Amino acid sequence: MTILKIKNIVLICLFMLPSLMRADRLIIPMDLAQTDHLKAYGVTFWILENGGTADWLLNYRGGSFLVDYTDKFAAECRIRGVSFERLSESQALSIIDEVSQENVNMEVVKLEKPPKIAVYAPPGAQPWDDAVRIALEYAEVKHDLIWDEEVMGDKLKEYDWLHLHHEDFTGQHGKFWVAYRNTPWYIQQVALNESMAKKLGFPDVCELKKAVARQIREYTASGGFLFAMCTATDSYDIALSVEHVDMCDVMFDGTPHDHGANSKLNFEETFAFENFRLILDPMEVEFSDIDVGHHNVNNPDADWFTLFDFSAKYDPVPSMLTQNHVNVIKGFMGQTTSFNKDLLKNTVTILAMKEGTNEVKYIHGNVGRGTYTWLGGHDPEDYVHRVGDPPTDLNLFKNSPGYRLILNNILFPAAKKKKQKT
Repeated sequence: MTILKIKNIVLICLFMLPSLMRADRLIIPMDLAQTDHLKAYGVTFWILENGGTADWLLNYRGGSFLVDYTDKFAAECRIRGVSFERLSESQALSIIDEVSQENVNMEVVKLEKPPKIAVYAPPGAQPWDDAVRIALEYAEVKHDLIWDEEVMGDKLKEYDWLHLHHEDFTGQHGKFWVAYRNTPWYIQQVALNESMAKKLGFPDVCELKKAVARQIREYTASGGFLFAMCTATDSYDIALSVEHVDMCDVMFDGTPHDHGANSKLNFEETFAFENFRLILDPMEVEFSDIDVGHHNVNNPDADWFTLFDFSAKYDPVPSMLTQNHVNVIKGFMGQTTSFNKDLLKNTVTILAMKEGTNEVKYIHGNVGRGTYTWLGGHDPEDYVHRVGDPPTDLNLFKNSPGYRLILNNILFPAAKKKKQKT
């Protein structure tokens, strides 16, 4: 072998060395091998924040994440207690090839840019008042808190993903007047809302919340990703339907409600529900007939809901939103527990429901260029969460399937948009 050839081989090896050093991959399994499913989402989010990308392997080992291996990424997994496996490049390519086969219900979705996250919550709201904030803080995902002043001040455009705290968008303060009107926390909540309505130039809280709902609608239609649980789901659509209707009674806005309100609802403006009827009685702690499922309160062992199966290749969005290591999940109550299937618009995609009933737990849909996702119930690991109950400690529920549904939603906006298969 000539000296020239030897030099060329050396140069080629030196040229290839960096790529060879980068060849290893790191997989974060999301099946039963994972020690902490919830922090796994946070690690993946952190990797995106630190300039990496991730392949979300839909339906492969519970929706695992595949990233380039670096000592920094591996160390972060160890620090957070997240299980991972180091793979050679050939092993990783073999997995990607398996997932990409046309005859399997799996798909590779590229995650690129982490979304900027906001949580709509009133000042002073504690993190344990809301399952999403509990999940975000446990997973160590950065997020900002905003409320009515920021929404009406056009701050929503600064965010990609918005969660609605368990807000009553009808302006009736959760309809807690009948049971809690003399308690300090309720009196403080009412005063805070009334002060904000006055500051922003609205005659009462009911009108303020209608305006906030419309602003959030514009945000979503312009491309925002919206997520809500519990009261914020049905009360939001109700607020959109009553723009020119007074549904609030005298203790909420100083005037009696319109007794003909149910004949004046505008379902064209709502996201998910139609043909519902308002419950106008202020003595009944329910907003409408959208909410169902409260009959399970004394029988939690019989309360389970099932995730629907979707084609990962042809319906990647609902597939992302339903990734889990189980497909049957224990139910959980809330002021809004689940949705009446008969009142869903035909544009709604049902993601999960209780088999053999009309109780829908989890839905998704499009509005303009954006999307919304509603999950019924208050806390996936606290079956009946009551006012004043202690916070849920997610260190005890690291592998919670219910909380995984919440965290699927924070990574969904990071997915690279691609043309639908035909």
